Amino acid sequence: MHSSTLQGAADTGLRQYLSFRLGGLEYALDYGNVQELRPLTELERFSADGEIISGVALSRGVIMPIVDMRIAFGPRPPVHDPRTDVIILKLTDCVMGMVTDGVTDVVTLDEACIQPMPGMAREVDYLLGVGTTQAGRRLIVVDIDKLMSIRRVNFGGLRVAR
Repeated sequence: MHSSTLQGAADTGLRQYLSFRLGGLEYALDYGNVQELRPLTELERFSADGEIISGVALSRGVIMPIVDMRIAFGPRPPVHDPRTDVIILKLTDCVMGMVTDGVTDVVTLDEACIQPMPGMAREVDYLLGVGTTQAGRRLIVVDIDKLMSIRRVNFGGLRVAR
């Protein structure tokens, strides 16, 4: 029954997304990229350095980098609270953790309900659009593979994404 439900969803353009909070906004990523969810305090961290790469952790025998998206998306210092979650991601090339302000839930979106990003945000290739749930919630839908492949480099004193 489960596989037929997923097949029916694929036929109608419906997809499941994990929604999460980050810097006062709500985002969504394809649920197929989610390996597991962990509270930040439960990860066995054995290295912590860097600004955005907040360290290396061990989860289920896999050593992975942990990216603190709260720093990447905002200039505020990270404050850990019980709602701080780590999303363990299965990406094309690796497994890595992503620290967020908190996971909201799993939502189903119709691909027809994902509108292109407005204005200049349309130029950012990892922003797929703004999705609207049946309840009217608006979520910024991201391509997590593209987002996690961005590299920051110093260029004449300026930090640019590449």
